[in-house]
Amino acid sequence: MDVRANALWGRFKANRLVFTLVVLLTLTVGILIGTIVSVGVRGQEKKSADATPLSVPSPRQMSNQFSQIAKSLEPAVVNINTESTIKPSVRKMPRGQGPGDDQESPFGDFFDKFFGGQGDNGPIRERSLGSGVILDSKGFIVTNRHVVEKADRIRVKLQDEPANVLHDAKVIGTDQETDLAVIKIEVDKSLPIAKLGNSDGMQVGDWVLAVGSPFGLQATVTAGIVSAKGRNIVPNRQFQSFIQTDAAINPGNSGGPLVNLDGEVIGINTAILTDTNAYAGVGFALPSNTVVQVYNQLTGPEHRVQRGSIGIEFNAQENPAVARVYGAGITISNVVPGSPAERAGLKTGDTIISVDGKQVKNGDELVADIAARKPGAKVALGYLRNGKKEESSVTVADRAKLFATRLGEDEDNTEESTPKQSKMGLTVRPLTDDMANRLNIPSGQGVIVQDVKPGSFADDVGLTRGDVIVEINKHPVNSQDDFDKIQAGLTSGQDVVFLVRQRGAGRNGGTIFLAGTLP
Repeated sequence: MDVRANALWGRFKANRLVFTLVVLLTLTVGILIGTIVSVGVRGQEKKSADATPLSVPSPRQMSNQFSQIAKSLEPAVVNINTESTIKPSVRKMPRGQGPGDDQESPFGDFFDKFFGGQGDNGPIRERSLGSGVILDSKGFIVTNRHVVEKADRIRVKLQDEPANVLHDAKVIGTDQETDLAVIKIEVDKSLPIAKLGNSDGMQVGDWVLAVGSPFGLQATVTAGIVSAKGRNIVPNRQFQSFIQTDAAINPGNSGGPLVNLDGEVIGINTAILTDTNAYAGVGFALPSNTVVQVYNQLTGPEHRVQRGSIGIEFNAQENPAVARVYGAGITISNVVPGSPAERAGLKTGDTIISVDGKQVKNGDELVADIAARKPGAKVALGYLRNGKKEESSVTVADRAKLFATRLGEDEDNTEESTPKQSKMGLTVRPLTDDMANRLNIPSGQGVIVQDVKPGSFADDVGLTRGDVIVEINKHPVNSQDDFDKIQAGLTSGQDVVFLVRQRGAGRNGGTIFLAGTLP
């Protein structure tokens, strides 16, 4: 063993130089490799350190004018929920449009099947949404007439209350001419109110905000500008001159406010122009100056709007050729029979040039002046007839009564007596001599339908408010007593046939039969 160890040691000493070189070379390679790896790691760390760290900037106050307006106004804007009863029926062709007026539509059965045959299941409840704005801390709210029209129940959701808290509202008054309504809720606290502005001060290009509940989304605010003023979009509605805006207005915005940058209500959002029933960049708001006039009358003792009229009609658009032939002014195209204008001797072709000695430039000025006067007031009209100046004193009448047929309103709604609803589901009133004359019905004949209960027999057969009932089952109906006696003798299962002059038929309109079997 010792001999072998000695031999190994001797060999080691002989090759010591070579061994040392190998060890040194190995160490050198190892150090070199470690250095390269270390440098690579340190290089990567250096690149990461060079990246600029991200940080959240300090809060900075941006332009907050819109948000301030929204915060101050939103508590005064409410969501209006309405419920009404609808009696589905098989689809029919519109009345008065050709032979077989009450024919069933060939698509009726298809629609009934597609929608589950609802037409045979009796009355259904329809719910709709709208908006309104509080103008009095006692709970008076202005909205659109079409939001609350024919509603059986109206409920209001306030901004600062839970979603399940709704307040029942009652209608204080409505105005068909402007499509405005005032409703009221009873609350035990003072409510926040919106501040009204002067719509005449708005100019095309001014910023505005629209606030409301489009599609039921309460407290929605949209921004835009005044696109135009004085837009007349509804035929024969002389008191609906709108502010046009491109602020987004959608279904559910109706009745909500249009607001200027002072946070003042300068309009009530009323209509949109669209092919899709949704926002298309063209919306219309009734000016606040009109709203104030209507609101004050609807909240007054009579709860209705009285406008003066003398019973004339004229072209809405001025025509230079007419002015050259008849003279500059407002040329009468029609005089309503029995109107103050007719009694004062005015005729078609006369051109009105002044009211109480003050020159009138156009039809809008004339209508605004006369409408603002109380029925019974005297007014001196200056006019041209065959180029000669003349003057006549005219007694202003109630516009609603003069144009009751056109407006679809019952002109006799100021009578003290309150009619009772019949078992057929309608109330009627006597037909006045003036109304009979305008409808070309002999005086003392017929009664006018005052109201029709949704889902009633009268509703089923197609009677509507403003229709004139001339006969029932061949028996003349010339008074309330006639109607009461005839309907008292009707029994369940009996056929009932009405001879009716439809609302809006005019002097030359005909009569139709409406019939059904009394349940």
